[in-house]
Formats: sequence, C-alpha cells, structure tokens
Amino acid sequence: MRLNLSTLLLLLGLLGLCAPAVLQARPEVLEADRIVAVVGSDVITLSELRARVQSATAQLQRQNTPLPPQEVLEQQMLERMIIDKAQLQAAHDMGLRVDDQQLEQAIARIAANNKMSLEQFKAALEKDGIPYASFREEIRDEITISRLRDREVDSRLVISDAEIDNFLAQTSAKGQQEEYQIAHILLRAPESASPEQLQKLKTKAENILKRARSGDNFAELAASYSDAPDALQGGNLGWRTLERMPAIFSEATAKLQPNQVSDLLRSPNGFHIIKLLGKRGGEQQADGGVRQTLARHILIRVSEVVSEADARRRLEDLRERLKHGEDFAELARLYSQDGSAVKGGELGWLNPGDTVPEFERAMDALQEGEVSEVIQSPFGFHLIKVEARRTQDLSQEKQRLAARQALRARKMDDAYQDWLRQLRDKTYVEYRLKEE
Repeated sequence: MRLNLSTLLLLLGLLGLCAPAVLQARPEVLEADRIVAVVGSDVITLSELRARVQSATAQLQRQNTPLPPQEVLEQQMLERMIIDKAQLQAAHDMGLRVDDQQLEQAIARIAANNKMSLEQFKAALEKDGIPYASFREEIRDEITISRLRDREVDSRLVISDAEIDNFLAQTSAKGQQEEYQIAHILLRAPESASPEQLQKLKTKAENILKRARSGDNFAELAASYSDAPDALQGGNLGWRTLERMPAIFSEATAKLQPNQVSDLLRSPNGFHIIKLLGKRGGEQQADGGVRQTLARHILIRVSEVVSEADARRRLEDLRERLKHGEDFAELARLYSQDGSAVKGGELGWLNPGDTVPEFERAMDALQEGEVSEVIQSPFGFHLIKVEARRTQDLSQEKQRLAARQALRARKMDDAYQDWLRQLRDKTYVEYRLKEE
C-alpha cells in the first residue's frame, strides 16, 4: 500500500514523531506544492503556476490589456508552462545545456544594463518579490529554449533558388509594397486529432471569432485563448509586408480593412483568426531607389525591476553624457539591452518599414549626426543617432538576400508552430489542476 505525504505525516503525529505545530503548518505547504500537471518526467506545482500567473498579470497590466478571468488566465498559463517543460526536456535529451558560467555572464550583463552591481540587482529582485534563484533559472530556461529552436527549427529551414526567383518575380510585378500590422489568435490542433476533437476546437474558434467581431477586445481574447507564443502581447505580429507573412495570413489580410477581423482560417497547425490593426504604404521611390538610414540606438527595456520612469531617466542621463562628448557607440555597448549592443548599437542600413512606426518617425526627423530625444516604442525606451543616409538602387545580389530573408520570415513561424505541435503531441501530459 502506498501512503501519500499527508497520510504519512498524520501517522507520524499519532506516533509522537511529528510535532503538532508542524502538522498544523503542513496543509498550506502541501497546497502550494500540489502538483497541477505531470509533463513527461517532470511536474508543475501550484506555486510555480501562481508565480507565472502573477508575472503574466503584471505584463498585461503594463500593456493596458484587459485581464481575462482568473481561471482562464490560469489555464492558459498552465498550457504555456507545459510547452516550456516539453521543450526543456527535449533540450536535455539532446544534451543542450547552459552552464553556470554562461548563465552568470548573462545575468551580469542584465545587471550592468540596469546600471547595477550584481548584489544591487539581487536586492532589487527580492524587493519586488522575485526570488533570485527563481529568476536565475528562468533566464537559464529562456536561453536553453532559444538554442533549441535555433537547432531544431530555424537552422533547418531551406530556401531554394527557385523560391527566390518566384518571389522576386511576384514582388517586381506588384511594385510598391504596402505594410500591414496584424494580430492573430491560434487554436492549436493536435497532430492526430479525431474529427470530434477538430469539430469541438472549430466550435470554440467560431465562438471566439463571433466575440471578436462583436467588439470584444482582441488583445484580451488572444491572451485568454491563443496558443501562439505572442498571446500575452495581444497576438500582435507587428508590421509586415504580405510577402513576409505565411501564405494563409497574407491571403486573408489582403482582403481586410483596418480593424476588420478575418474569417476563420484553417492550417495544419489548427484554427486562426486575423485582425488587421493598421495599414501603411511603402516608400519606394519612382526610380527604384530606396532611401536608407544608417542608425545606432540605445535601448532600455521596461521590466519588473525597471519602471518606465526609471528607463526614461537612465536615457536622459546618457543623453547628457553624449552632450558632453562621450561616444554613442561606447555607451551603447555598456548600456543597451538588445543584440546590437556588441556592435555599439549599430542597426545597419535600414529600409522604410524595417522598424516599428514610433522608432521610424523619430529616426526620420533627425539630421545626420543628430541624437534623438528619449522615445518610446513597444520594445522600451530608445536614444537614436543617425550616422548617414543614402538612396540605394539595390543590386541583384542584395535583392536576392532580401528575398531570402523575407521567405525565411514567412516560413519560420509556421515551422516553429508545427514543430511545437509535434513535440506537444508526443509528450506525456497529465492534468491535475482541478483536483481537490
């Protein structure tokens, strides 16, 4: 006969081997450590789930997104944690790991980007109720999953010369390109779903579509129901040309006007709903030349430990230092919180539409050599410096490179979602969230 922990503690108490005070304290501990899901060889506890829900709630509040009902957000977050656990187990099985030295270096960079020593950063986390040990392991998991995706999905995408030729022929015929800002909701279908399962999922998707068309907040619906990684960003996919979207998205988007919602879309990954948030024209010149900008930036992200006011203040301080002759590239290396930091904040030659609208408007208003005021974008707060401008007649080689990048962007999301669906289907999952 197997004894669960609570029964064992009771027996020990009756035998005088466990103090009454301990027995009284254990139910709360047991509740927090209750298993809410078994994922392969790992488990998710109630305390882990509550911590993730709390973090997601804070993120949605910062974005001014209406909060879904608590039970809905809890179920959504549990599904995301299951996917994360499945990926981490796959990474472990493949021998992918982030050692302590690599992890400490990454955290040290995060602390430096926040203008703190490591001890100050730890104290700031604890002050905000984030245990350092938990934060440390979350960063390790993020790096591990990123490496797994690169190995299993991104690096295996193949773009043929024939695809590039066809892409260039189509875009040349269309001439000036428009860009579309879209948001989407994905209801993922299991790979081996039965007709009954698919019908149930379709009915659920149709109900969500009806709510979206009736005026319900699309970002809230995405946060509540979407299985896509961007759900907590309201499903926002940013600005893209039709050529940079999966074919099923581009065909639906081309028929929409801003704020319209698509019909229900079906792909091998499940059911999709698209909303067109905005639309803008390209800026390609009549002679075929493209106005490009060589720019640098310094980015400070808003986070649990960095408020909007803190981020703005840090950049104002850096702008003052630039006025007194300090080098923009050197400050970017020290303080910018994105991948361009190692290159002194250099973003390369940017075409119209390569950046988000807020960033592009501020950049376009600058003269060569000028530094912007502090500006805000969905990524955080920026200082921007324009190094140079040019009108470029893209060579054939660069056109083909741009076409390859666009085709990769079109395929990448679908490939990742397909891989996640297969991984999820072959992972053993046992739900215990609703157990009493």
